Formats: sequence, C-alpha cells, structure tokens
Amino acid sequence: MKNLPRLFIQFFSLSLLLSFQSINGNDNKTFEIISFEEFEGMMNRSSKKIRVYNFWATWCAPCVKEMPYFEKTASEDDELELYFISMDDGRKPERVTSFIDKRNVTHPVYLLNDVDYDKWIDKVNPEWSGAIPATLFIKPNGEKYFHEGEVTEEELKKLISNLK
Repeated sequence: MKNLPRLFIQFFSLSLLLSFQSINGNDNKTFEIISFEEFEGMMNRSSKKIRVYNFWATWCAPCVKEMPYFEKTASEDDELELYFISMDDGRKPERVTSFIDKRNVTHPVYLLNDVDYDKWIDKVNPEWSGAIPATLFIKPNGEKYFHEGEVTEEELKKLISNLK
C-alpha cells in the first residue's frame, strides 16, 4: 500500500509522456507550447504560401465547430499553411493533446502559453477584441488580414480566394 501513491505518480507521468509522444511521434502531427515571442517569430518569417493562424480553445464551441473547415480547406489547397494556436491553459497541455488526438487534428497545433493578453493581442491585430475564434491570414508579401468570429466553410474559402 505504501507504494501505491508512487505507482500512481509513475503511471500518470508515463501516460502524460505517451500522450505528448503520440502528438510529436511519427504521425507527422505537431504540438508545442510556445511563448508569444516564439509566435511572433512564426508570424514574421517569410513564406511563399498564405499562412493561416487560427486562434481557438478546446472549450470554445464555435472554434471546435469551424476546425474541420480549416483542416479540409488547407488539405485541399497547396498554397496554404495552417497553424492552430490554442488559447487553452498552458498549465494543462493534456487537454489540448487529448483533444487533437481524439479529433485527429492533422495540422500543427501550438499552445500559446502567455496569459497576459493585453500585452500581445494588439500586436496580432489592433482591432482584435480578444474573442475567439479568430484568424490571422498572412500573404506571402507579408500583408495581413484579420478575421474575428466563426466562419463557415464557404466563408473561409471566400476569404482565402480574396487573398490570392
């Protein structure tokens, strides 16, 4: 009985490790916890494609509803790079890893571990109220377009078409 707490901790640690490995393993999925500065670096790098950064959270029903539209559209369009930026609590990454594994999210997911939203939201877009879902589109020339709110699949495709 004395070893029961130790066994529980070891089991929990192993389970958490395996959940991260399933996301970062050989199945080409990416999950990483990043700071805003790291995200800023992602925004500022150059690309020959339109980069799409979708801000979402596991607890946000409209975010969850629109995720398949983003996945499908990005999978069908070679001119897009899609990144999901999770706004979930960085102290509980297992919520995100469990969500993306259960829903079989195939595009990279980054957990933004910076809760001081007032410090960085304006750097993403000065018009952003902070509500999610929200999406930042960056054209190959660096021009940015920001959309706050849920989109349908048709609206998303139209937004992207207008950016090309």
